[in-house]
Amino acid sequence: MRYDDFRRSDDIEDRRDDSGGGGGLGLPMGGGGLGIGTIVVLGLISYAFGIDPRILIGGAEILNGGGQTYQTGRAPTSAKTGAPTDAMGNMISGILGEIDDRWSEIFQASGRSYTGPKIVLFRNATSAGRCGMAQSAMGPFYCPPEKRIFLDTGFFREVETRFHGCSGNACKFTSAYIIAHEAGHHIQNLLGILPRVTQLQQQADSKAEANALQVKVELQADCLSGVWVNREEKKRPGFLESGDIDAALTTASAIGDDTLQRQATGRVVPDSFTHGSAAQRKRWFMTGYQQGTVQACNTFGAGAL
Repeated sequence: MRYDDFRRSDDIEDRRDDSGGGGGLGLPMGGGGLGIGTIVVLGLISYAFGIDPRILIGGAEILNGGGQTYQTGRAPTSAKTGAPTDAMGNMISGILGEIDDRWSEIFQASGRSYTGPKIVLFRNATSAGRCGMAQSAMGPFYCPPEKRIFLDTGFFREVETRFHGCSGNACKFTSAYIIAHEAGHHIQNLLGILPRVTQLQQQADSKAEANALQVKVELQADCLSGVWVNREEKKRPGFLESGDIDAALTTASAIGDDTLQRQATGRVVPDSFTHGSAAQRKRWFMTGYQQGTVQACNTFGAGAL
């Protein structure tokens, strides 16, 4: 992925130098603590199992929607705002700038105004406001009430060194795909989809029915990330390099519910899916990428919401 000419966004809150978010978080450290490899595995699993993934590391249960409560985490002691100057922060700032610009164009074309999400960069742990505490093992996630995406940049470094099917600049596009997916949740939030789905989940007759709705949310976010790639490629021909799309599809496949369940337990339980199968994730990303419209991303079916 070529990103030198991307517009850098200032909507970055850089807390990576903040030491106030790190202790006393109740992490399941065990005898020797969580190694970085374990954190990456937990992060990938967490990323594939919910918008606010807390359950794997013993955090508070965070829910979105009417009548539900959020726990407020401890505020950071320091933070820098604006586009970071280090290589990783510079790349993330550029990705966010382009995501905001393309979605602003899409919203404007339909007569709507757009305000993008903010990204909070952190190391180890930090406050996620009304979504409790953000911790490394959660992986990247979007907090709907805060309209913020939380990223521990160590996650992306580990993706570059450990994630199969991704090398060099293709890993940077994999990072862009992940950020665009989380930005897809922001789009859903702006359009009122997330609150409506939460309401339907509360009315669901079973956990399987609620999970099925969550799958549709996540597949739509995959599709919306593909829409951004489509629009970005038209705006900046040549920003994609050989292997970039394959890397994104490899990522989508690796974090499919069936893939993770098979690796973890040796069996697949479709009723417990919350993000969709590998095939579904790849298909919906490609649908967004090939068609480039929000209308193409109706994973819920006509009139469902």
